[in-house]
Amino acid sequence: MASIRQHGNRWQARVRRSGHPIQSRSFSTRHDAEQWARSLEVEIDRGLFRPASDDHKISLRELFHRFIEEVLPSMKGAKEDAIRLRAICRRPIAEYALTNLTAERIAHYRDERLQQVAPATVVRELAYLSSIINHARKEWAFPIPNPVSLVRKPFGGRGRDRVLTPHEQERLLAVLSPTGRKNPLTKPIVQIALATAMRRGELLSLRWCDIDLIGQTATLQTSKNGEGRVVPLSSKAVEVLSRLPRDGDTVFPITAYALAANFKRAVKTAGLANLRFHDLRHTAITQMSSKLPNVIEL
Repeated sequence: MASIRQHGNRWQARVRRSGHPIQSRSFSTRHDAEQWARSLEVEIDRGLFRPASDDHKISLRELFHRFIEEVLPSMKGAKEDAIRLRAICRRPIAEYALTNLTAERIAHYRDERLQQVAPATVVRELAYLSSIINHARKEWAFPIPNPVSLVRKPFGGRGRDRVLTPHEQERLLAVLSPTGRKNPLTKPIVQIALATAMRRGELLSLRWCDIDLIGQTATLQTSKNGEGRVVPLSSKAVEVLSRLPRDGDTVFPITAYALAANFKRAVKTAGLANLRFHDLRHTAITQMSSKLPNVIEL
């Protein structure tokens, strides 16, 4: 059982379980001490506890850096995820040692971030935290509980439903015309997105060997759910692709960062409010729904 004692301005928690050595740790508040003790008791009862060593008394920042270096490179979307994880590493919560990372501190981080970003962003950041801590527990044998599992996730709110009107599409494409573009690939990418409803990552991963202009299809080797699929190409999409130069294997040799910057600049110049690249997918699907009454085909 656990006992909590005060020593000066610190609170010491001691956990005793038959067949296990006594575990103790000091905290600045009684609440943190009690929470650690409860979490440790659960770990011991489930048979998941292993005595901590000095190697495991690392900070959350150090854990994130190890994950970025050893695990992330083999994952899809590694570059974008690395940027997001490094951003979390710059926040105060990253300074805590894993052994001092409590549910209360995670909840404080959640509430603080909700004042700065949308709930959906906070949900994603909490998912990052939970996933990496679980990886450390399972793959690296870190004897630590996962405090994120004890924290209530914020409601993500309604999904985006921004759809471009025909007039807005004209304004956007006009801004991306030859006289106003920074990169010649941005306009055809936007046109293909509006014609096929493909995601940004799917468009940038397209290779010429995946394109069949005669059969009017594009084969995606992998998509967001990890599976491939064949995308029909409209006559407009075939026309746009036919005009593109074939300078290499990749259909659109442009980085995601360059495309994002160009698109953001074009949206601002065109005066389009609250528009993101993914909204092109919403627009395309909305337009297709009027042409494909068969829901299964859509």
